[in-house]
Amino acid sequence: VAFQRLKLMPRVLRDVRHIDTSTTVLGQRIKTPVCIAPSAMQRMAHPDGELASTRAASATGACYILSTISTTSLEDVAAANGPDGLRWFQLYIFKDRDLTRSLVERAERAGFKALVLTVDTPILGNRQADLRNGFKLPSHLHLGNFAGGRHATGINEAGLSAYATELFDTNLTWQDVAWLKSISSLPVVVKGVLTPEDAVLACDVGCAGILVSNHGAR
Repeated sequence: VAFQRLKLMPRVLRDVRHIDTSTTVLGQRIKTPVCIAPSAMQRMAHPDGELASTRAASATGACYILSTISTTSLEDVAAANGPDGLRWFQLYIFKDRDLTRSLVERAERAGFKALVLTVDTPILGNRQADLRNGFKLPSHLHLGNFAGGRHATGINEAGLSAYATELFDTNLTWQDVAWLKSISSLPVVVKGVLTPEDAVLACDVGCAGILVSNHGAR
C-alpha cells in the first residue's frame, strides 16, 4: 500500500552526463540505493557463491548483507568485498550464546558495519518444495562460518528445517535484542518486522533500523 502512493514521473531532454545515485544508509555512504539481501548457501548455485555476490556489490557500490549460513566464511567475504565495500552481517542467534558472540566479534574484526538480526523465523515454515526435494546442503559443501561439528555440517545431514530447530534459539524476545546490542558496538537492524507496533518496539530498544520482510512469504 505504501508503494502505491509513489509515482515515477519520467522527464525527457535532461542532461544526464553527470548523475549521482549515492545515498547513505545508517550514515554509511553507498553509490547506489541498493542493498543485497542475505541469501544462504550461494555456492549451491555457483562455485564462487558469496564471493561473486560481494564482488558485484563492491563494484557497483551497493551494500552487501552476508548470511550467517553462507557457504563462504565472513572473513573471505570481507576480503573479496574490499576495504571500501559496505557490508553488513545477517545474524541468527544460536542456542549456544558463546558461538553467537564469537560470530559477532568476528564480524566486527572483519569490517562489517552493522548486524542484521533475523527475527521472523523462530520456527521455519512448512516448505513443501524442500520436503518434496529432500533439500539438504550437498556433501561437498559446508557452512563456511563454522569450524566443524553440527553447526558446520548438520545441514548436510538433517536439512535446513531440522538444523534450524536444533541449533537456533527459537524463544527470542526483545530482551535478546537488547543483549545483542550490549555485546557489540555495531548498529543493530531487525529483519522481519511487519507491524507498526513492532517497529516502535525496535526503536524503544535502540535498534538502528528495521527491514520490512516476511522472509519471502516462507
